[in-house]
Amino acid sequence: MNAIDERVVIDASVAVKWYLPEPGSVPAAALLSAPIVRMAPDLLAAEVGNTLWKRTRRGELRRKDALSIAGAFVSRLPLDLRPSINLLEGALEIARRLRCPVYDGLYISLAVAEGCRVVTADDRLVRMTRGTPLEPFVRRLDEN
Repeated sequence: MNAIDERVVIDASVAVKWYLPEPGSVPAAALLSAPIVRMAPDLLAAEVGNTLWKRTRRGELRRKDALSIAGAFVSRLPLDLRPSINLLEGALEIARRLRCPVYDGLYISLAVAEGCRVVTADDRLVRMTRGTPLEPFVRRLDEN
């Protein structure tokens, strides 16, 4: 990533790394300081919230910390959220083609619409697109 006008779609597997220390947090944080346009379908907020809920439920995160992270995410949203409704038809077709959840299809549909790539830490998503016409629209977080 080197152009100021480069655009990327951020999925939830990357966004949670901005707030929770886990493998991949360093390259995820680098995306925050990079001179790029970051975007995601509005589904991202629900997915980040669900991750916080799961971690709290499993005892990996304290309730007050989860609420603090949610508040920080909402108040200083580090990306542009795009309406999922505008991406649904493309996401359904992608989900059918890849046999993946529509949730994943929404991220890829946005990347296709914007002519950019989804940055993900989800190995399953990378594998699903490998060898398909959608492969150029997905890249692993740790790739350059």
